[in-house]
Amino acid sequence: MKDFLRRTPRYFTANRKTEQQIPEDLWHKCSGCGDLIPSKQFQDNAKVCPRCTHHERLSADEWVSYLLDLDSWQEHDADLAPVDALGFVSPKDNYAKKLETLREQTHRPDAAICGVGAIGEVPLALCVSDFAFMGGSMGAVVGEKVARSAERAAELGMPLLTINASGGARMHEGMLSLMQMAKVSVALARLGEARQPHISLLLDNCYGGVTASYASSADIIIAEPRAHVGFAGPRVIEQTIRQKLPADFQTAEFLLEHGMIDVVASRAELKSVLARVLGLYTDKPRTEGRFAGHANGVQSYIRGV
Repeated sequence: MKDFLRRTPRYFTANRKTEQQIPEDLWHKCSGCGDLIPSKQFQDNAKVCPRCTHHERLSADEWVSYLLDLDSWQEHDADLAPVDALGFVSPKDNYAKKLETLREQTHRPDAAICGVGAIGEVPLALCVSDFAFMGGSMGAVVGEKVARSAERAAELGMPLLTINASGGARMHEGMLSLMQMAKVSVALARLGEARQPHISLLLDNCYGGVTASYASSADIIIAEPRAHVGFAGPRVIEQTIRQKLPADFQTAEFLLEHGMIDVVASRAELKSVLARVLGLYTDKPRTEGRFAGHANGVQSYIRGV
């Protein structure tokens, strides 16, 4: 009678062929609110939580697929790969081994992919930083790719879009990394002389030398909701100035309120926003006098108000 009333059998086999195996990737746990979301719904929503609207990171390849017109992408400089020029080794870090590991994990030689494509049939040069590769940090190769993209855009007469998620300059390459800030800035100045715009999309997180150079020096700066953007982190600033910072300090909304960026756009509306931004520069007859009657200027136009 005791065996009959048992909730679980007294004896069992670990590898029962009749057991139904449930896939482990059916659900995704939102890192914003902690709710479980069906993985397919999460992917279909471009990795934005439908409940709290938390924007999780997309890979560089996912950004290309999400934003660009079908079959318009052509990658350039894919063969450029960083080297351990300084022989950086510490008790907790070995740069050469870290590069090798990350290449196997991401199937990419470095933290940025660059090329040309189109949004709404408008051709443009594109550079995307991938946070999965050393936090999207900028070393010699990333800087070279961004600089080449700016020069390519100037030569081809097309806008440049940079999608930026980065921890800053890559300390493993020392001065070779810091030099990229100046090199990229010079290339963007040449792009401006060619009368082509640089559009910057800021993602969570974007800090350090990337923010201090090309990410924040664009003609139009867009950020995703609640993205954290700055140079030094809040804790470093508080320890330096010995003052408490606002709770929303360095968020996209804080930067918009203080005039540091132009637009905060959700991922769902991003492609239409970028199409309108490109229209500012490519459809001159229709957009002449485009800000007339708009109290908020560029923000109103971009949002189609």
